Amino acid sequence: MVNGAILFTIHCSLFTVLSSCSLDENPKDQIPEEEAYADAGALYRNTVATLYNYIGGATDGQGLQGTCRGIYDLQTFGSDEAMIPTRGTDWYDGGIWQELYRHDWTPGHPMLGNAWSYLYKVITLCNRSLELLESHQHLLDEVQYVEYTAEVRALRAIYYWYLMDLFGRIPIITTSKTSLSQLEQMPRSQIFKFVCTELQQVCPNLHYENSARPGDYYGRVTYHVACFVLAKLMLNAEVYLDNNWTDGDHPDGSALTISVNGETMNAWEATIYYCNQLENADYELEELYTSNFEVHNENSNENIWVIPMDKDLYYNEMQYFFRSWHYRHAAAYGFTGENGACATKRTLEIFKYGTWSEDPRFLLNYYDGIVFDNNRKIVRDRNGEVFEYKPWEVELDLSDSPYLETAGARMNKYVVDRNATKNGKLMDNDIVLFRFADVLLMHAEALLRNGQAEEGQDYFNAVRGRVDAPEKPLTLQNLLDERLLELCWEGWRRQDLIRFGQYESLFMGDQWDEKVDESDGHTTVFPIPGGMIDFNPNLTQNPGY
Repeated sequence: MVNGAILFTIHCSLFTVLSSCSLDENPKDQIPEEEAYADAGALYRNTVATLYNYIGGATDGQGLQGTCRGIYDLQTFGSDEAMIPTRGTDWYDGGIWQELYRHDWTPGHPMLGNAWSYLYKVITLCNRSLELLESHQHLLDEVQYVEYTAEVRALRAIYYWYLMDLFGRIPIITTSKTSLSQLEQMPRSQIFKFVCTELQQVCPNLHYENSARPGDYYGRVTYHVACFVLAKLMLNAEVYLDNNWTDGDHPDGSALTISVNGETMNAWEATIYYCNQLENADYELEELYTSNFEVHNENSNENIWVIPMDKDLYYNEMQYFFRSWHYRHAAAYGFTGENGACATKRTLEIFKYGTWSEDPRFLLNYYDGIVFDNNRKIVRDRNGEVFEYKPWEVELDLSDSPYLETAGARMNKYVVDRNATKNGKLMDNDIVLFRFADVLLMHAEALLRNGQAEEGQDYFNAVRGRVDAPEKPLTLQNLLDERLLELCWEGWRRQDLIRFGQYESLFMGDQWDEKVDESDGHTTVFPIPGGMIDFNPNLTQNPGY
């Protein structure tokens, strides 16, 4: 298969991704090297295009979104946004979901190893692609070589951003030939500077086309994707430039000095600069919130970067509905459900669920109450009674609850693809990674933090106005709440809570406990995964663990 061919395979276990990960350059199931690198087109397909096979996934721990037990779960179920309660004999899984929700994880938590292995796997592939592009540079003209390498470097930088966000202190590897003895764990501030520099250097050589629309740049890292990540980096600069997150001393974004295209700015001004790049492009809020999550949402003017989905072309899966819906609910759509993920009470409170002030986006993101099938007929439970979700009855352990199966509001983010296959996991709704509403909220936040709240109010109002939510004053708390209201189920909650200094509480039972001592590393980063340090003496555990 030329279009998706990889001329080497990776053999990596959980504990060897950074040490003995081997590249087999002659796998028997791939085309010969002379065919894969015969010309410029083949070289691009087999060094750059093939990397996009890994943005989504079909197995646990793989992909940036869509699958389970990886990056998305750490960001979502490691926050106050959502949980997977223990439901009798279901979903205890050795306590891993409870540990995530309580911020009680250890270095041995399996999702940490999954995320670490996946991210470094793709980084290794990027390094290999850059080496192949260099060794076959004679097949390319100067423009092609610059553009191809820029795209790979940008993708690699994005993966380093995810690693830095999750683990803080990590090794930077820029060659596939790095050995165990060469690995050096760097301070988080150096990772931040490396990622920013890489993206800033390659930005001028990335294409400007809309990556979320079908065509030659569909799903690819373009200039706008890079600008979105740079805006996120600058918005979180206070966090990322803090090398010792346990000492209670944090950088001030207003006082930071950041260089953008030769100009010196503070963190908030740099955020605004990159938001402006996107606001001056052809993105805009869709009139309907749901347009971004339709079955065929590739025509959205709001989505910036997506995982392309096509049940007949790709293996990428969306497993979130499958995991969230009750068995009877899923069966009503012809699918299978696992009766797991649901909204927390904290999320219900922020949405003002069940009150006259309930946010209009609640029913666009969650199922509650009586469940209906495709034909608007009431779904019934196994005893023939009306099936009804009970959002307020959710608890971390429902084993002794009469609402064991029905507690919790369930995911309703994407419009259901009635023709989805593989129990609803292969659907035609592209998975949204970045979208323009987030840009407007980032812009509002940067202006607010920079002392320009009046200017930021318009951006804040635009997002709320799209769903006819009443106006609110732009404050930090209102903004943090708005990010959950607008972006729930999209994998941003943990990062947002950390930036707002509200990730320092341990959830115990029904309410947030008093804040823990900042010397606890759980407030900012995850630990280096278990076994990595034992295997590699150059790695040390993160502060606070």
